Amino acid sequence: MVKWDHWSVRMFDFPRIQIVVIHVISLVLVSLIEDPEGPWYMFFFVSLLVSLAYQFSKIYPYTPFSRKEVRRCRETADQNEIALMVSNVLTPNRQVERLLQLVQRYQPDILLTLESDQWWQEQLSVLEIDYPYTVKVPLDNLYGMHLYSKLPLLEPKVRYLVEEGIPSIHTSVRLRSGERIAIHCLHPEPPSPTESETSTSRDAELLIVGKNVQKSSIPVIVLGDLNDVAWSRTTKLFQKISGLLDPRIGRGFFNTFHADYWFLRWPLDHVFISKEFQLRTIKVLPAIGSDHFPVFMHLHLNPPKAHLNNPQQDPPDRDERDWADEKIERADPKIRIL
Repeated sequence: MVKWDHWSVRMFDFPRIQIVVIHVISLVLVSLIEDPEGPWYMFFFVSLLVSLAYQFSKIYPYTPFSRKEVRRCRETADQNEIALMVSNVLTPNRQVERLLQLVQRYQPDILLTLESDQWWQEQLSVLEIDYPYTVKVPLDNLYGMHLYSKLPLLEPKVRYLVEEGIPSIHTSVRLRSGERIAIHCLHPEPPSPTESETSTSRDAELLIVGKNVQKSSIPVIVLGDLNDVAWSRTTKLFQKISGLLDPRIGRGFFNTFHADYWFLRWPLDHVFISKEFQLRTIKVLPAIGSDHFPVFMHLHLNPPKAHLNNPQQDPPDRDERDWADEKIERADPKIRIL
């Protein structure tokens, strides 16, 4: 509930699903106590209920009980479609064939790989027959990034918004219908004892992109491994500032990390979309040997003005805007305008 950005505090943004499960188990165990005595029992029981309600309120939007934020598209397929796949491949992972098989099966128009180095670039070069439009940033620091597209990329740019060695890709894409959209590919640095002591640089990168896409005159998609969960204060503020929607709301968690531990999973890989889009499909795909599962999303761009009936984000209040500005200033970004 505090705004401290040290990793030891921010780490508790992530396991809210697990904390809810622990609460439920604790409540069951407490209710089995025979003949409880003293005020401590009621205090403990009520405190657990209050804490459970608070934790569940954070993840409730990502359960099927919540109202969906993005409508499902029921129209027949047309030229205004775009399918995307995001995959953090894990640099030392060598099971490239598993990713290539998924690309062959799902045929995304856009493939974004993260943590991809020179070795991965060489192995994925076979894709360039079908994906002639590329942006390649091979790095061996766990922040390499490669974008492969069947659709024309218009004026692609690689930017290092906050930290040297941590790139992001920004480009327009021309759909088969001729419509243009903007996509922003991100992989900011996470708060952790081994990478960044605080969440400041991650938060600033998200908020800088949010401020920029708010002004976009064309539909927008932001995708990547954001090293943050969908229900955190930063990601929710990013949505408010950018106006982007989350197709997972009302549908499920779609956890992508950690692929090796079923009891420690949460959604780290994201695709946020502007109100002009509707959803056809969203899936978490099978493991490829990485610590992340790939995620696949198929979207439909609505006809002009059809989006006017879609839900919209509430704008940030003054305190939220001030907090966002403070975060960006503290990070001392190298680039503010994309």
